[in-house]
Amino acid sequence: MMILRTTPEMRGQSRTWHRAGESVGFVPTMGFLHEGHLSLVRIAKERCDRVVLSIFVNPTQFGPNEDLAAYPRDFARDEALCRTAGVDAVFYPEVATMYAPDHSTWVVEEALTGVLCGASRPGHFRGVTTVVSKLFHIVEPDVAVFGRKDAQQALVIERMVRDLDFAVEIVVAPLVREADGLAMSSRNKYLSADERQRALSISRGLRQAVALYERGERVGAALCGAVAGEIAAAAGRIDYVELVARADLRPVAQVEGPVLLAVAARFGATRLIDNVFLG
Repeated sequence: MMILRTTPEMRGQSRTWHRAGESVGFVPTMGFLHEGHLSLVRIAKERCDRVVLSIFVNPTQFGPNEDLAAYPRDFARDEALCRTAGVDAVFYPEVATMYAPDHSTWVVEEALTGVLCGASRPGHFRGVTTVVSKLFHIVEPDVAVFGRKDAQQALVIERMVRDLDFAVEIVVAPLVREADGLAMSSRNKYLSADERQRALSISRGLRQAVALYERGERVGAALCGAVAGEIAAAAGRIDYVELVARADLRPVAQVEGPVLLAVAARFGATRLIDNVFLG
């Protein structure tokens, strides 16, 4: 497995593989890998001859009061996991590699980023779309795999790729959970034992909403209320619990087609997100 640190190294290796007739799959991450990330690697390996995983804690997607400095990092552990998973190359750039000191160009999606996480984290998605577009230009993948836990992010990236004609296929992989139901996230490391137990209210509430839906409930207030009630009972601080259309993330009052029931809540200082698709 190669560890590539610069743009010329990464782009050159990808082009070498392409000249040899090999396809390149790509899994962009911020590191501190877990089984959710490794499931994306397995999908990329099934679809492509070579797999690149990037590790870059992107400063432009963090707000001024967010956890950039504290975000968990353990490259030695990540490297070992990548070797075991059969990753061909890890792209591990420095901030100075990704952003010039006078960087002033941004990629902005305007239809899908003003709601949910975009409303509560201003500027977040501008950082995401900019860094992902840069990574696509550097890695030049045929396929890129994203996880459905970040459902809004995946929809935004799909729209960006469509609108800007990137020559990359986007695959959105299933959400992966811990055995107790908590959605896998690098930020789970922040949770105390008590906070982690209380955070299970998110997935418990989502399961209740799914059960209501399967029994015929279609009213958004009832579905969202089932989730919000569980989180509130566990003393979680709700950022949002919203029912939105799957295609364009517009709020909907009831399920009449494919929808996303999306959640963001805090336990202690840790902000967690989760979701289910209905309809």
